[in-house]
Amino acid sequence: MPKKFMKSIMPSHDSIKRSRSMKIFGRLLHDANLWHLNRRSAAGAFAVGLFCAFIPVPFQMFLAAAAAIPFRVNLPLSVAMVWVSNPITMPPLFYLCYKLGAWILSQPPQPFAFELSWAWLATSVSTIGPAFLLGCLIFGVVSSITGYFAIRILWRQSVIAAWQERAKRMRKRLPHPKAKVKSDHQSSD
Repeated sequence: MPKKFMKSIMPSHDSIKRSRSMKIFGRLLHDANLWHLNRRSAAGAFAVGLFCAFIPVPFQMFLAAAAAIPFRVNLPLSVAMVWVSNPITMPPLFYLCYKLGAWILSQPPQPFAFELSWAWLATSVSTIGPAFLLGCLIFGVVSSITGYFAIRILWRQSVIAAWQERAKRMRKRLPHPKAKVKSDHQSSD
């Protein structure tokens, strides 16, 4: 079940290889491990993608791809997991990151009024920046570790369930050994 689900959310190999932003990786994209989907590569891809989802920069997918290559985890899944922080979820996620960072740094929450200007950005970096970045780092690490172990556990449970189902099907196909012994005893009487 996890493998089918993950394949359904992953972008295709061709779409990633044809992407202009991925051309920088060149021949590194030809490594088969980046496209293989197994428990280790999927769990690692979730960890990489979820960590990169909390990095507050506009090129998170590029960072996820760049991290997937040296870790040799599934690249399409790493890139897909970045979309946990999408334009809809980003404001509440990053607000929670800021609140967590402010709480850890024992800072009172700062008033926040967004302006599209360099002055606002410079002021915000010094006032809310440290708390926000600390919160992003903590959320990134925690979600990365949680995602890694959750996928490992879910994948293992799925494999165990598949093996149990297979064993059940095999038992139904084979005649029961006691039934054969009983029929042999009855025929000798």
